[in-house]
Amino acid sequence: MPQPDPLAGVPSPPDNPVPGGQVIEITLDEAVALGLRRNRTVQAAHLQRAAERFDLYVAERAFAPRGEVRAEVVRRVSGGVTRSEASVSPGIGLVTPLGTQIDFTWQLTERLGGAGGGLSQSATVSVSQPLVRGAGPEVNLAPVRIARLQERINRLRLEGTVSDTITAIVFAYRALMQAQEQVRLADISLERARALLETNRRLVEAGRMAAADIVQTESAVAAQDVARLQAEQALNSAQLALTRLLALDPRTNIEAAGPVDAEYVAVDTVRAVRLALDNRVDVLAQEIAVQQARQSLVLARDRRRWDVSLFGAVTQRGAEQGLAEVYEDETDVTAGLRVEIPLGDVSAEQGVVRARTSLDLAELRSADLAQAIEVQVRDAVQQVEARWRQVETARRARDLAERALELEQEKLQAGRTSNFEILSLQAGLRTADIQALAAEIAYLNALTALDQQIGSTLETWRITLEP
Repeated sequence: MPQPDPLAGVPSPPDNPVPGGQVIEITLDEAVALGLRRNRTVQAAHLQRAAERFDLYVAERAFAPRGEVRAEVVRRVSGGVTRSEASVSPGIGLVTPLGTQIDFTWQLTERLGGAGGGLSQSATVSVSQPLVRGAGPEVNLAPVRIARLQERINRLRLEGTVSDTITAIVFAYRALMQAQEQVRLADISLERARALLETNRRLVEAGRMAAADIVQTESAVAAQDVARLQAEQALNSAQLALTRLLALDPRTNIEAAGPVDAEYVAVDTVRAVRLALDNRVDVLAQEIAVQQARQSLVLARDRRRWDVSLFGAVTQRGAEQGLAEVYEDETDVTAGLRVEIPLGDVSAEQGVVRARTSLDLAELRSADLAQAIEVQVRDAVQQVEARWRQVETARRARDLAERALELEQEKLQAGRTSNFEILSLQAGLRTADIQALAAEIAYLNALTALDQQIGSTLETWRITLEP
C-alpha cells in the first residue's frame, strides 16, 4: 500500500504557541483606537466606501454633457469602382431634468485618392421633448434621488460596521480583564490552600491534628493548581481573541490595564427608546428604503404612460471638390410629433404592482422594526438593572464569604473547627470571588450592549466618520 508523502513544506509549530515575551499594557481607549486603525473589517468597509462614493458621482452626472468622437477609414468596391474615404464625427449630447434630449453632431468626410476626391461635411442639431412618459423633473430626477438615498444607506452601513467592531473589541477587552482577574484569584486561592497546608503541618507536628487529615488539604492544593492552569489557558485564549480583532501579531503579550470597576449608571427607559428610534442605523436605513421605494413607484408609473414627444432637427450640409468648384450648402429642417401607444403589453403594469407592493412592504417593515426596537431597548434596560442587582448581591456574598473564612481560621488556630470546614469556606470564597467578577463584567457589557441598542456607540466614543 503506498504511503502518503510527508508534508515537508509545513513548518513545525513553535515551542510556545501562546502569547509571550514582554507584557504590553493597553487601555480600553487605546484598544478601540488601535482597532479602528488596524481592524481588517473596518478597513474593508472604508475601501468599499470609495467605490460607493464614485457610484453616486456617476449618478449625479446624469444631466452633464456627454461627448464622443468617432473616426473610421473605409474602402468600398461597387460596380468595379474602388473608393476609399476617411471620416471623423465628434458629437455631444445633453439631457435636462425636464427630459429634454439635445444632441449635436458634426461629420467630416474626405474621399481619398483619384479624381473624385473631395470633402463633405454636415452638422446636425436635434431636440426631443417628451410630453407624457419621461417628462418633468419628478421622473427624471428620481434615479438621482435613489442614488443619493443609497449613498446615505451606504454611510449608515459603514457606521454600523464600525459600531459593531467597537462593541466586539470592548467585549474582547473585558473578557481579557476577566481572564486576568481569574488568574489573580486563582493565585490567591492557591496561596490560601498552601497556607492552610502549612498550618496543618504545624498542627500535626504539635500533635493537635491527625496526620491522615492533611491529605484532604494536599488534595485541595492540587485542585487549586489545576484551577490556576485552567485560568491561564482562558487568559491565553482571551489574548488571542483580542489580538485578532486588533490585527496584531498573535504572539503579542498584551495585558488589559486597570482593575474591573463597575459603577451604577441610571438609565431612563423612555429616553433610551427615543434615542434608539432617532439614532439606530437599521431604523434610519429602513426609513430611507421607504423613500427609495416611493421613487421606484414614480418610475414604474411613468413607464406605463404613452410615449408622446415633440422633436425637431436642423442639418447643415456642405461639400467641395478640387480647389475651384464648391457646392452650395444645404439646410434640412425637421419637426414633428411622435406618439407611441403600447398595446397588449402588461409588463409596465406588472412593474407598478411590484413597486407598489415593495413600498407597502417597506412601510410595514419600518413599523414592525420600530416596535421591535422598543421591545429590544426595554429588554436591554431591564438587563442592565438586573445585572446591577446581581453585582450588589455578589459583592455582598463575597464579603460575607471572606468574613466567614476569617472567623473559621481563627477557630482553627484554637482547635475548635475541622479542616473540612476551612476547605469548604475557601472553596466558597473562591466561588464568591468569581461570581462577583463575572457579575461586574456582565454589568459593564450590558451597558455596552445598551449603548449599541440605542445607536450611540460612535457618540459615546466620540468617533466621527468621514463622508
